[in-house]
Amino acid sequence: MPTPDDGGNAPASLIALPGADALAARLAQALGATACRLDHRRFPDGEAHLRVLDAVDGRQLLVVAALRQPDPQLPSLFFLADALRDLGAARVGLVAPYLPYLRQDRRFLSGEALTSHSFAAWVSARFDGLVTVDPHLHRIRTLDEVYRIPAVAVSSAAAIAAWIGANVPRPHLFGPDEESEQWVRGVAQRIGCGHSVLRKTRLGDREVQIALPSLEGLEACTPVLVDDIVSTARTLAVAARALRSAGLAAPVCVGVHAVFGDDAGVLLQQAGVGRVVTCNTLPHASNAIDVTGALVEGVAAVRAQWAAGGRSGAAC
Repeated sequence: MPTPDDGGNAPASLIALPGADALAARLAQALGATACRLDHRRFPDGEAHLRVLDAVDGRQLLVVAALRQPDPQLPSLFFLADALRDLGAARVGLVAPYLPYLRQDRRFLSGEALTSHSFAAWVSARFDGLVTVDPHLHRIRTLDEVYRIPAVAVSSAAAIAAWIGANVPRPHLFGPDEESEQWVRGVAQRIGCGHSVLRKTRLGDREVQIALPSLEGLEACTPVLVDDIVSTARTLAVAARALRSAGLAAPVCVGVHAVFGDDAGVLLQQAGVGRVVTCNTLPHASNAIDVTGALVEGVAAVRAQWAAGGRSGAAC
């Protein structure tokens, strides 16, 4: 269980689960924190073996995890949190730029598991704080509703806007659905460009229909499709085809989280996308936008709550 409110001002160290090493190194440098080494391997039967190689007694430990395909990683994540606490860490926080298990936030069919609530309870029981980037919230308005620890959600909007402004001539942003309007508008305002929102009708887990808004006057613009998660990429592919069919240039696709399941990359290529870029919340060849600065702000917010003895979440 989370520790008492001592340790709020303890020195910080970062420790990375496999796959998050590069981001952890960038974050440690930006925070001026030390790196804690982890030996992680598997026994012949697949069970995880973890060994913390540096002293953690009296320190704040921030576990950095890239939780793409989370299920195989979760036992190691929770084992590590328990081990760090057993070894004397004053606080144990989780930096998970991509936060899984948010879609099942209510029972759509009788008997379904509320996995978003269960996952939040597991994390809250083992960690003292959470930092993530643009969580995919639907009926849950804020992380505070399900997490019992300081849970800070930082935004990638500033980093995305800076990249688009530096790399895309005459951009016009497109959001994939009505839910994206506020977020896409915020990115567009930072750039000083226009934005539009597509109308999406979901026909199933892997099939969508897209209705375009008026494209009058946008012939000379570079369309930029902005979405938070690139998973199956079906929505982006359908939208890209629609924009191309309407006579616009090959769109640039910008995503926050590079999940890239199945044949997502092939679908986007076949749809005529000009370029696909993502933030480095999950390691992928498309990573071009660095959100380390936003994560530093999130970590600072959680550590400030630790120092103040606070328990409520926050947002940056």
